[in-house]
Amino acid sequence: MDKTKLEKIKKDLLVRKEQIEKDLSSFAKEDKFIKNNYRSEFPDYGDKEDENAGEIAQYTDNLSIEFSLEKTLKDINKALERIEKGTYGICNYCGKEISEERLMARPVSSACVECKEKLTSQ
Repeated sequence: MDKTKLEKIKKDLLVRKEQIEKDLSSFAKEDKFIKNNYRSEFPDYGDKEDENAGEIAQYTDNLSIEFSLEKTLKDINKALERIEKGTYGICNYCGKEISEERLMARPVSSACVECKEKLTSQ
C-alpha cells in the first residue's frame, strides 16, 4: 500500500477514534484501571415507577451501545498499532497481504477475505 493511502487510513482511524471516545464519554466513564474500557452510568430520572422503568431501559440501551463502541475502539487501536509496527495490511492468519480494496472499505481488517470467509463459515 502506498504511503499516501496509508496516511489517509491512519488519519481516518484517528478521527473515528476521537469520535467514539467522545460518544462513549457522553454516557459512560472511562475505567481508571483498564485502558479503553468504559462503564455505563446508571441514569437517575427520579423515584417514580415509570421513571425507574425509563432508567432501566436507558441503562440497558447504553450497555449495548457501549459494548459495540468499545469493540470498534479496540479494533481501531489494534489497526493503529499495526500501522506503527509496519505490519498493517498483513493477514493475521495466513501472512499474505490484505487487498487494498478491503482495507479502504474496512480499515480495521486484520484478515484477508479468504481467511475471514473461512473463519465465519466455521
